[in-house]
Amino acid sequence: MKLLLTSAGLSNPSISKALEDLLAKPIKGVKLSFIPTAANIELGDKSWMIDDLNNFRKAGFEVDIVDISAVSKEIWLPRLQETEVLFFGGGNTFHLMYWVKQSGLQDALPELLKTRVYAGISAGSCIAGPTIFNSVQNLFDEEYELEIKEGLGLVDFQFIPHLNSPYFDKIREENLLEASKDIIEPVYALDDNSALKVTDGNVEIISEGKYLTYNL
Repeated sequence: MKLLLTSAGLSNPSISKALEDLLAKPIKGVKLSFIPTAANIELGDKSWMIDDLNNFRKAGFEVDIVDISAVSKEIWLPRLQETEVLFFGGGNTFHLMYWVKQSGLQDALPELLKTRVYAGISAGSCIAGPTIFNSVQNLFDEEYELEIKEGLGLVDFQFIPHLNSPYFDKIREENLLEASKDIIEPVYALDDNSALKVTDGNVEIISEGKYLTYNL
């Protein structure tokens, strides 16, 4: 299985190159499905999501937008099958996980990911881990009407995006150090210029910025 877990998408050339390596061919003309569902309940300006989409286009991808909460499986599944990268966008982690399960995509992913790259931005990266309700993830103070604990379990570690971001003031070294003591899984905390490239369980840190690791 191949994954690219990012904090802020294709924010620099190193991260774009890592995705190209996972595809084992040039990005230009490759079809990418962007799943924006996590952002549906986020309030305020969405320029960050527009930036994510622009970065896909700048890299050379052909981009389809597929909201799994807005259309039936009969519509979204064929469209995902036509693409080589499934890119799950940022927003509310719980809302995204709810719809990945509710839509039926969670059941379809094992077959899809035999021949496609799973990629995530923020929430889209967080759901790849074993749980999304834990001491480190809860530093984001996300609110949702349902308490959803389990992630997809595609990887055996916790991914924490937005290290040192001015928009998430709890994602700092001292808080992460303390919170990571309450879980047994490895923790990777990455800033917006960093990502994880995962190939069949082997993890490589791709960074033009800062990152921290715990419990390794």
